[in-house]
Amino acid sequence: MLLQFTKPKLYRTMRFYLQLFIFTSMISSTMAQTMPVDTSTISIKDTTTTLFDRRAAIKNYRPSIAGIAVPAVMVGYGFFALKNPTLLSINHTTRAELREDNPGFSTKIDNYLEYSPALAVYALNLAGIHGAHNFRDRTMILGISALLMTSTVGILKNSTHILRPDGSTYNSFPSGHTATAFMGAQFMWQEYKDVSPWYGVAGYAAATATGVLRLYNNRHWVSDVVTGAGIGILSTKAAYWIYPKLQRLFIPKSAMNAMILPTYNAEWKTAGISLVFLPK
Repeated sequence: MLLQFTKPKLYRTMRFYLQLFIFTSMISSTMAQTMPVDTSTISIKDTTTTLFDRRAAIKNYRPSIAGIAVPAVMVGYGFFALKNPTLLSINHTTRAELREDNPGFSTKIDNYLEYSPALAVYALNLAGIHGAHNFRDRTMILGISALLMTSTVGILKNSTHILRPDGSTYNSFPSGHTATAFMGAQFMWQEYKDVSPWYGVAGYAAATATGVLRLYNNRHWVSDVVTGAGIGILSTKAAYWIYPKLQRLFIPKSAMNAMILPTYNAEWKTAGISLVFLPK
């Protein structure tokens, strides 16, 4: 099934991640074909398992009830705030206080900070600090997360038509920047929670800063930011739950050089998932 998107922000986000996925796919395929193997220390079976055998490497992800409940409540808060007078009042009073205290505040840092948690995962791996998944698997998990997140945000923006605080457009709910940032923060947490929880804390700090800056920039209401954070977290959790099942369902044991990638058609403004078989 194809999903329709019409917002420029979603196009840029999808294009950014698709470019990252295509680049990493090409690199991982090249590594698999050219990397020398020292047969005195590692067997061919070990190399195959490391690079391709996700059945052995990927375990089923079982999120805790609390891990689902907290972001779900955040999303519910945003929907409740669409009509609830008390929560709407919180939106408007918060905006008024921020504009009164910082009338000329404006920054574009949030346009870049939103991507920092996800990119940090790749930077850490390049630095030799390895996370839970190999290069290819974490890229596909991130791709599924991005597809779920952008689809959800796009549908809600198109269906709710909430005016932004600055009066520019009717696509305020939810915050796409915040959703992207918290998707990456949860991704960083999942990859590095067994290495050190502080990596995840740093990712969530960057995501929180992104959400706060969206408020200070007068681009979103409080409920937009809270909902975006919840959507981002849930999208990543869903991707970690879905990915092992997709591997077992679509990729036969003899075709471990396959990848599941999100696709985006700029002409028709549609997104989907493709199964790509790479040469051995």
